[in-house]
Amino acid sequence: MAQEKAYLPIDDYGLIGNCYTAALISSRGSLDWLCMPCFDSSSIFASILDIERGGSWSIHPTASCRSEHRYLEYTNVLETIFVCDDGRVRLLDFMPVSSEVAGGTVTPPIAVIRIIEGLDGEVEIESLCQPRPGYGLSFPTFEAQGTRVAFARYTVTGPDDWRVDETGGTVSCRITVNPGERLAFILSHEGDSRFPSALIEDPHDSLRETIDFWRTWSVGNCTYRGPYYDSVIRSALTLKLLNFAPTGAIVAAPTTSLPEEIGGERNWDYRYTWIRDASFTLYALLLAGYVVEDYAFFEWIVRTVEVEETGIKILYPISPEGQVTEKTLDHLEGYRGSRPVRIGNGAVDQVQLDVYGEVLDALHFACKAGGYDPAPLWDAFRPLVEWIAENWNQPGNGIWEVRGGLRDFVYGKVLAWVALDRGIKLAEAKGLAGDTDHWRRERDRIRADVLEMGWSERLKAFKQSYQDERLDAANLLLPIVGFIDGDDPRMLSTLDATLDQLVVDGLCYRYLDAPEGLSGKEGAFVLCTFWLIDALILAGRAQQAKQLFERMLERATPLGLFAEEIEPATEAHLGNFPQAFSHIGVINAAVSLAQVGQEGTILPEHTESTGAAGTGGARRSDEERPRRNY
Repeated sequence: MAQEKAYLPIDDYGLIGNCYTAALISSRGSLDWLCMPCFDSSSIFASILDIERGGSWSIHPTASCRSEHRYLEYTNVLETIFVCDDGRVRLLDFMPVSSEVAGGTVTPPIAVIRIIEGLDGEVEIESLCQPRPGYGLSFPTFEAQGTRVAFARYTVTGPDDWRVDETGGTVSCRITVNPGERLAFILSHEGDSRFPSALIEDPHDSLRETIDFWRTWSVGNCTYRGPYYDSVIRSALTLKLLNFAPTGAIVAAPTTSLPEEIGGERNWDYRYTWIRDASFTLYALLLAGYVVEDYAFFEWIVRTVEVEETGIKILYPISPEGQVTEKTLDHLEGYRGSRPVRIGNGAVDQVQLDVYGEVLDALHFACKAGGYDPAPLWDAFRPLVEWIAENWNQPGNGIWEVRGGLRDFVYGKVLAWVALDRGIKLAEAKGLAGDTDHWRRERDRIRADVLEMGWSERLKAFKQSYQDERLDAANLLLPIVGFIDGDDPRMLSTLDATLDQLVVDGLCYRYLDAPEGLSGKEGAFVLCTFWLIDALILAGRAQQAKQLFERMLERATPLGLFAEEIEPATEAHLGNFPQAFSHIGVINAAVSLAQVGQEGTILPEHTESTGAAGTGGARRSDEERPRRNY
């Protein structure tokens, strides 16, 4: 199959991973993005950001063929079927993982395993590996020993001898696959001080263990039942892939600089932990029954997050050794010519009040729905409540990280209210220390302030900031977090204004013409559309919400994944991929529809499974069942 030198659509890719790092693989069998050994390492393959310089690793038939891919059911193992005139083969791509690995107690083999299997006929296969370590800056020096080739700190092995092209920086291998034959290719990291090397004794055993792990985790814990079950499971599996097991951190996306506008400059590095995104991720996983994910993350917060004079940072590297300083890689042309390519993220220095509310909301919900005990870590979380009680009236950069100056963003003020509200509830319910009288006074002051300063008579809606008379889809969360009733006339008016001005063909934009200090445009924001669905449910318009939700699911990629944004005119996926925010929205909306009796149910407790997953999860009373509002 001839490999065209052209960028594939973002939605053509599938994601595999091991809770340390992740890779993007196209339906043509080309691995076009991989950082190793972890998410924020420099890339080995990055042809998705520069098709000539980035490097890739393809496995495909030498003859012309057609292909399609899917995930093995309820796993993160990617299957690609190639159909040629002479026969059919399938490619299984995965990274080894187990319960010990995902829990951070055992360092896994940091490896990509690619197994090619003959289905019908005899098919000649070529494996073409073009590594470009350091974000495409270097051609490696290869040391070939038959079926094994070493370069930098990596080794690639195959079922036959490799041919080495030092000039082209390529190693390749051709082999004929017969029916029933299974041949393995492995790319492994040699290990370093952080990640000791671990051997793969049998790739086929690794495949079975990995399949068992993903099915046990995904099916054994999920409490949602209904018509959207597969979408909920796929979103949960995707969110799990974004967890960094050694520390408990959660990345916003596994990629950098996939553009929000083709040819535009809105290209950001999302391979870090945003306190907001990670808190939302925990919330969504808890909603769907995955109660064991919170402990590691909250412990990571205690180890990592410190309240300074300006509060806490909004994002952190996934490990203490990570770097977030923003730089541009001018030697890379960017996806479809979208420059600049960035690593690091300058938003680390911004002030965003909403992060306090999001983390306290996640902590409160973990206690309410998952039985989490906050007492041992309360000394680390109480300063967050105390800081916001004294500083909630500061301006900030807002949830959308605008670079056009500080504002009093309505959503930020509301989430400051949430931080105090959840802090009060935690302290009083669990008998924890805290000046709850002071917190309550400040919470009530925030509410009065927002209702007076955050409402626009001209818009007949809550506005983006006290200074700006424009709509912002983030305000759809006001009833979702319990700040105002979903059927309050002010919220209904805000909802209608959003539908009228920010929604195009069922897709919701974040805002229009915000003071963000950037040129160009962007697509509709996937999570905002799911927020719209939740807001419609709370407004008593569940049937409309259901129709919008099902339309959104139809816009998922063929593998059930979502990027950060979707362009309404073309329905192309844009931005980093897959995006945690987007899959959070899938789970939240599905659970919300179930809770209002529209579609599906949420099990009050886990019951014994008759499948491979076995029994999992914690038992809950009906009162403890996850709910979206308070």
